[in-house]
Amino acid sequence: MYTSIETKLQDAISCTLNKLYGLNVERKDVQLQATKKEFDGDMTLVVFPYVKAARKSPEQLANELGEHVRQQVVEVASFNVIKGFLNFVIADKYWTAFLTEAMSHEHFGLKSADPNVLPIVVEYSSPNTNKPLHLGHVRNNLLGWSVSQLLTAAGGTVKKVNLVNDRGIHICKSMLAWLRFGNGETPKSSGLKGDHLVGKYYVEFDKHYKQEVAELMAQGLTEDDAKKQAPLMQEAQRMLKRWEEGDEEVRALWKKMNGWVYEGFDATYRKMGVGFDKVYYESETYLLGKELVQRGLDMGVLYRKEDGSVWCDLTDDGLDQKLLLRSDGTSVYMTQDLGTALLRHGDFGAERLIYVVGNEQDYHFKVLKIILKRLGFDWADKVYHLSYGMVELPNGKMKSREGTVVDADDLIAEMEQTAEAMSKEHGKNDELSPEQQQELYHMLALGALKYFILKVDPAKNMLFNPQESIDFNGNTGPFIQYTHARIRSIVRKAESECGITLEQPCPDVCLGEKEREVIKTIHALPAVIEQAAANYSPAMIANYAYDLAKAFNSFYQDTPILREQDAQLQTARVLLCGKVAQCLRDTMRILGIEVPERM
Repeated sequence: MYTSIETKLQDAISCTLNKLYGLNVERKDVQLQATKKEFDGDMTLVVFPYVKAARKSPEQLANELGEHVRQQVVEVASFNVIKGFLNFVIADKYWTAFLTEAMSHEHFGLKSADPNVLPIVVEYSSPNTNKPLHLGHVRNNLLGWSVSQLLTAAGGTVKKVNLVNDRGIHICKSMLAWLRFGNGETPKSSGLKGDHLVGKYYVEFDKHYKQEVAELMAQGLTEDDAKKQAPLMQEAQRMLKRWEEGDEEVRALWKKMNGWVYEGFDATYRKMGVGFDKVYYESETYLLGKELVQRGLDMGVLYRKEDGSVWCDLTDDGLDQKLLLRSDGTSVYMTQDLGTALLRHGDFGAERLIYVVGNEQDYHFKVLKIILKRLGFDWADKVYHLSYGMVELPNGKMKSREGTVVDADDLIAEMEQTAEAMSKEHGKNDELSPEQQQELYHMLALGALKYFILKVDPAKNMLFNPQESIDFNGNTGPFIQYTHARIRSIVRKAESECGITLEQPCPDVCLGEKEREVIKTIHALPAVIEQAAANYSPAMIANYAYDLAKAFNSFYQDTPILREQDAQLQTARVLLCGKVAQCLRDTMRILGIEVPERM
């Protein structure tokens, strides 16, 4: 049974601390870190936390610990002490044995699902059917998909779900504008994707609505009164009420226009390479939410105002009052989110309910958890809001109503054009057929887009720069994709010219500094996946992949591989190349990125 060097060191350190100094330290409490590059060593223990209890100086404690650990752990070749930092040098034999162990795993670092663990439900995308997907949705979809893959890689069972916001005042705005100004236009007659066509009329509504507001204000109304009394807005609200009452004409138009949108969404999802295990629709969940609102009224945890609207008083929780039903009986987002949460918990019996939603909804999810608790659902604490920052462009923020968004389809097409131009400039596609070239351009475009977005910590706002994202050098997706293609070329040559296969055992050889650095980076993968999953952070995986690609390229530049004359060393280096390629494939797959065999 393979035991990692970290576990052996942690066991020896905790045992020594407890035996020599009467401490009560468990293995999990011993924190090791990679030794800084300027010092000799592979793993470092900071001894300062134990100095007071041991009644030793940092240097004295570190030296005593180092000597005892070296005697217990044969893999420790030597140690050195820099003030309170105990640096362990691990013997080459451990690293070559580890490489052999890693080679025996098709997907080293990834765990299999535990059948006894409840599933984790991850909701993402959640589009409105009044507009096409834009750059903000792209970050949401890529983050949701990647977090799902990450939790799966860490051994979880994940259910990916989408809640389509297919009803509400915003949907009625597009419907009304199409009735007023559309002249029967369809996706077929216009040549527009369905979601683009419907989004066009959402913008059209806002344009005419603003004109009406301006005219009413010119007549002496305040801005608030003008917005309420604008004929278009009043008609949209009447349409929403008719929809909730089941008006056949309104429902027929709603189904037709939503059908256009779904076809458009599905095409964009396919381009992005994302999907779902189940899709929920607000039109099917809001009634359950209304039932929960009535339950809250019956329990006395909600109250009704004189105008008929229903509210929850959250002042005891340091918040304000939250509207759950409007005075005309129509529901709001919170209404359907209550219903969807209950439905989803019943569907999956989930261990966690993760909502991937932008940070402008932080308050919304605080309220959702509180109301669910007040309604008596003890699983409310399983609700987790994976809040992420906004995506901005060099020229500023996007606004859907004003039509100033960056459309997801247009963005992907632009990225593909840029990938084609950059590839031709660098001569990356000379040996490929035209079909293979187009496949490569798409792969590079999505790799650039996904990596650039996912390498940023989810909590941070980010500035997306398409040109910078597709560079073949630096911390980019194409750099890692090219590194993988380079490695696969080496492995193919090793098999055809040297007869070396990746199924061979790794010879026991003396490693150079660059080789050790690559192996140590591979060695860190299981811990990185575990930590990234705990933090819901694909950024940790992205930056790991970059570090591994960097370490490999440094090794590749300085070390002969196929030109190596020593047969055993040559074999070890080829095997190392193969394992790097596998780790790059798996980590990039967590990000939803494909890596090419040839470039």
